[in-house]
Amino acid sequence: MGNENQVQLVDCPRDAIQGMQSFLPTEKKVGYIRQLLASGCFDFIDFGSFVSPKAVPQMADTAEVIQQIEKKGLTKLIAIIANEKGAALGKKYELIDYLGYPFSISDTFQRRNTNRSTNEAFETVIRCQESLSNGPELMVYLSMAFGNPYGDHWDEDIVFYWVEKLANVGIRKFSLADTTAEATPARIEELFSGIQNNFSGMEWSIHLHSRVENALLKVEAAYRAGCRIFEGAMMGYGGCPFAQDDLVGNIPSELLIDRFGRQVSTRPVELMEAFQQLIHHEL
Repeated sequence: MGNENQVQLVDCPRDAIQGMQSFLPTEKKVGYIRQLLASGCFDFIDFGSFVSPKAVPQMADTAEVIQQIEKKGLTKLIAIIANEKGAALGKKYELIDYLGYPFSISDTFQRRNTNRSTNEAFETVIRCQESLSNGPELMVYLSMAFGNPYGDHWDEDIVFYWVEKLANVGIRKFSLADTTAEATPARIEELFSGIQNNFSGMEWSIHLHSRVENALLKVEAAYRAGCRIFEGAMMGYGGCPFAQDDLVGNIPSELLIDRFGRQVSTRPVELMEAFQQLIHHEL
């Protein structure tokens, strides 16, 4: 199956906690992210977002968090944005390597998530890309990449169409996101293989949501198709608060660590305990 050392892992505490109702204290978030950075488990950490605090109150302190953490090793930091204002805020912090824009294949979800159509979101990507010429790199999360629960038409050609348009304006890092767990292992393998065969010179990760019993099957399908960057969250927590009401969690990060045999300084169970302490009043 190839060299498993090529695999890179992303942990997404931002996705894990963004929908929680009780505001988690900033100092606790900082402490948890410091533990993730020190663990040696992850190549990327999706730690926060520069979006409206009215829309996502849990992320209102992202600027405070980034000012209180230090990088460890080669781990890269990702923060999410929804518009040019977010890009301008994220650009201020040298520690941030990537600003991620959620670009939906489903027009319905794009409107729910960023209050604009997919075509309008594309124009936003262009403006954000232009504004970040001397800052963090803009990456794109292709939300609803494997289908959607809203009845919007989906097929591979739609995905390829938008990837090509985004690539033409300079986007080189993408994440294929199964936002509401629509993907089957067969569809994951087929779409990722198609992406690999049709587009070169870009970096691809996969952000899957899944019931626990199907999580490893989906991971294996992506790996067979050539995926080497996998995104998860501790204990499988998380989900977009603007998606359908019946949220399905992330791939558990501890499952990814175990599957790919990462040699780490911190055991996954210690990170799971740290995450439980972070969210103890939500349990």
